[in-house]
Amino acid sequence: MKRSLDTPTGTVTLSEEGGALVALEWGGGFEDSSDLLREAERQIAAYFAGELRAFELSVSVRGSQFQQDVCAVMGQIPFGETVTYGEIAKQLGVPAQAVGQACGGNPLPLIIPCHRVLGAQGLGGFSGGVGVETKVWLLKHEGAAGLLI
Repeated sequence: MKRSLDTPTGTVTLSEEGGALVALEWGGGFEDSSDLLREAERQIAAYFAGELRAFELSVSVRGSQFQQDVCAVMGQIPFGETVTYGEIAKQLGVPAQAVGQACGGNPLPLIIPCHRVLGAQGLGGFSGGVGVETKVWLLKHEGAAGLLI
């Protein structure tokens, strides 16, 4: 099932399979409904309204164990805070480049906050919305933009 919703960063589409969210992608046109999709829509609206700092949704990261491990670490980064690819790499005992690739493969950006992961010398990339501009918007929204100015 898929449901699209408008956000300040563009229309996003949530995908649900087996009672868990499995993807969030920019773009839209879907109107399916389920309890989980309605709750995800409610939480995303609350996030953008500044009323929610942590998502509490059933998610399933499809991919390698490494992808799942990186997503689990990203999911623990608090609202308004950032870490570097290198910090995650050190925690997992892997190269920072591998962490960057896994961040780029995050199937649930926003919900699993890969926008909170930065390069050692700059922002790093972002695969959602219009790219780095969307990452900057999300960091500013969370009050983590002091490092950008």
